[in-house]
Amino acid sequence: MTRDEIILKISEKLRLIRAEAGYTQDKMAEIIGVSKKTLVQIEKGRVLANWSTTVSICALFRETETVQFLFGNEPLEVLETVAREGIDFPKSKTLGGQVWWRSLSKKNGFILQQNILSKHFRILDEKNYRIFSSFDEKLSRLRFKELMNSEK
Repeated sequence: MTRDEIILKISEKLRLIRAEAGYTQDKMAEIIGVSKKTLVQIEKGRVLANWSTTVSICALFRETETVQFLFGNEPLEVLETVAREGIDFPKSKTLGGQVWWRSLSKKNGFILQQNILSKHFRILDEKNYRIFSSFDEKLSRLRFKELMNSEK
């Protein structure tokens, strides 16, 4: 998944996200920091939201069913993965991936998982802290292998 794909998905679903949250166009525009005119243009498919607006929508409406359906239960992780592709993250606590994740490999206390909706990969440590995330499977498997070798 790329920034452009995320922007397109959010732009296409903005009206639904707004309706689900129960906001008028005026209120929604105020909340996400755009003019009402811009909001209407996005909802009508005439323009796409920019990256900052997309991030705001995902962050502020991450609990809506629409955003959850697009990205799983951790839309901010998807955004962070795209924004920081290939960079190790400061550890962040997760729930271990019981719902939206498929475990691909487990070894030495580490788990390589793939999100079933967004298709991105992550590596968790033995306490379910996310230590790496990427959309690149080869890079994720390489980082997993590096972690296995460093733990010997």
